[in-house]
Amino acid sequence: MLGFIVTTADVAPALAQPRDPSQAAAPATSGSRPVASAAHVTEAPVVDGTLDERMWQEAPPLDNFVQAEPFEGQPGSERTVVRILYDDEAIYVGVVCYDRDPSLIVTTDTRRDAGLGQMDSFQMIFDTFRDQQNGFVFGTNAAGAEYDAQVRDQGDQASSWDGSWEVKTSLTETGWSAEFRIPLRTLRYGPAPQTWGLNFFRNIQRTRERTYWAPLPREYNLARLSSAGELRGLSLQTPRNFKVLPYFVTSANRSFTPGAETDLEADAGFDTKFGVTPSLNLDLTYNTDFAQVEVDTQQINLSRFNLRFPEKRPFFLENSGLFTIGKGSELDLFFSRRIGLDENGLLVPIRGGGRLSGKVNGVNVGVLNMQTADSGDRPGNNFSVLRVSRELPSRSGVGGMFVNRTATGNLSSSGDWNRTWGADARLGIGEHFTMSGFGARTQTPGLNGRDYAYNIDSEYDNGQHRAGFEYGLTGEDFNPEVGFLENEDGYRRLFVRFQETMRQEKIRNWGFREWQPHATYTRHNFLDGGLSNAELHVDNHWDWENGNRIDTALNGSWEGFRVPFEIYPGVVVPVGEHGGLRFRMVANTDSRKWASTRLQWDVGRFLTGDQNSPTLQVVLRDSGRLTLDTTWAYRGITLPEGSFHTNLGNTRVTYNFTPSVFVQSLIQYNDRTQRWSTNLRFHWLETAGTGLFVVYNDTESLNGLGPVNRAFIVKYVRQFDILN
Repeated sequence: MLGFIVTTADVAPALAQPRDPSQAAAPATSGSRPVASAAHVTEAPVVDGTLDERMWQEAPPLDNFVQAEPFEGQPGSERTVVRILYDDEAIYVGVVCYDRDPSLIVTTDTRRDAGLGQMDSFQMIFDTFRDQQNGFVFGTNAAGAEYDAQVRDQGDQASSWDGSWEVKTSLTETGWSAEFRIPLRTLRYGPAPQTWGLNFFRNIQRTRERTYWAPLPREYNLARLSSAGELRGLSLQTPRNFKVLPYFVTSANRSFTPGAETDLEADAGFDTKFGVTPSLNLDLTYNTDFAQVEVDTQQINLSRFNLRFPEKRPFFLENSGLFTIGKGSELDLFFSRRIGLDENGLLVPIRGGGRLSGKVNGVNVGVLNMQTADSGDRPGNNFSVLRVSRELPSRSGVGGMFVNRTATGNLSSSGDWNRTWGADARLGIGEHFTMSGFGARTQTPGLNGRDYAYNIDSEYDNGQHRAGFEYGLTGEDFNPEVGFLENEDGYRRLFVRFQETMRQEKIRNWGFREWQPHATYTRHNFLDGGLSNAELHVDNHWDWENGNRIDTALNGSWEGFRVPFEIYPGVVVPVGEHGGLRFRMVANTDSRKWASTRLQWDVGRFLTGDQNSPTLQVVLRDSGRLTLDTTWAYRGITLPEGSFHTNLGNTRVTYNFTPSVFVQSLIQYNDRTQRWSTNLRFHWLETAGTGLFVVYNDTESLNGLGPVNRAFIVKYVRQFDILN
């Protein structure tokens, strides 16, 4: 029978029993924030997860974790003790997570970079320049999964960053422990002596308890570096960093068109990483290959706007937050998928390029240059990006960016280029109010209209009350060709938000953790007036203590068409303003269980008619090793102009042999294209995204034509540390 509980049938020797919490020494503080120190050692500890060496016992303990959830400000229900060591090569962090009943520890996944939010886990963040906005995150769970990420501007964690480090864990009769070794070459930091921002986070999933060493209000997370503690007294060496990552790939590709033959290919290339200074890295790539990357999850577009697919290629994901200016899914001045992929998602060969990123005299610097090859009758292109930014006090900052694309080679023409300039800024006022914004302009030969865009945001959030207002404009000739623009028609944008988070005792007595009523309204008008599109969302989040959740919403969608729009073959929506209100219900069962489900159902108005659109997701897990995740989305559309329906399904099956060895399949069905596809990947990871990768892709037609394309790929990447 499938289960999700980690047992202690085979555990390491027990750690020392926790001392009486009443006898715990109070942590040193700087103002209201705790202060830590690390012990210098001349002999490195053995990284095995047991923390049984004398050097660990002699290092200063860091404990007294404080809850952010469920009882903000109260001591953690289970004791957590952290110790820090360092030598000339690495930082070592040891943590003991005491637990009264280790049989109830929850583990749902063991792959590298698996999200740790739904399982018992421990994470740390290092703000190595003490700028209170950027940091490196390292984490693990009781099974020893490796999780690393970067935080920029106190934003979301970007787990796409892969550093070279290691962690080992051990289950005991009194809980679990973890031992981290983080090489100094993996980090960036200033000259000695160093003071870093620091915080630790522990998640106890069976009670959904979140505790921090440097206390945080529940509305924040580990990325809130302006509220982090300090790690003082470091005197770190600055080891030189030079790594070479060559790869070899071989493939067999068969297209099932008449007369086609199987293509057998072999290729090689390399990436390098060079530490120009301890705070500035140079990454170079030649003959870049991304064969190991999972294929895109398919989408069906029933709108007149562009769909955005996420970037998954490791080279472009690393430090991607540094190159971000815009409004996320609506507008980005730089979108790396424009390099090496055409508008249909097909590969364009990348000859090579480089990226210089880090800090110079307190200024964040990012320089990217990539060159693609000719592809068919399309010329190659050179892409250049320059980004600078600087953090200012009180969560504030300012920056600018330049993006350029120029066609190259014999197929190019003199007018085939595009440029984008942009600047952004943010201002933190007090602890709860933030203003931010950007302005940008593009240059494209032949476009002479309004080629600029800007947006101004403001938000107040104190954990209970949240309100925001945004206004922006995007010109009809604003054309960031190396970026992303959802709506290319030009528009004025208005957005308002209001949200309450209610946790009164009465609500808790009903069995809920919180009730979160909220409303948002987004409107885009054409530049000369009139509705382009608008979205209304009025919702209630009911969050049960037992892990179940239900959202009941009144949504509204309106579209203004100035030309007829063919939404489906033979179904044309006429000119005019169409839309109305619909009901949406989203229900989730407890994700901690071996089986969980999510149901979303939209019923109500859609353009000139109605829709009935359920989406069902079912997830089955077995103790972090096996995961079966199936989603089916049905959209039933009834319009006066014609009725139709779409089906989109996918099943992702993952089996983890160890935290670094796994096999995963993604099977997708799309009745809009009348095809189903399979992506099967086997990864044997070594460190930082290197190792052996075996990939099989198969696309089949459902209209009686049989297979469309099949490919089998084997790739091996090895990291050589030249200076170690």
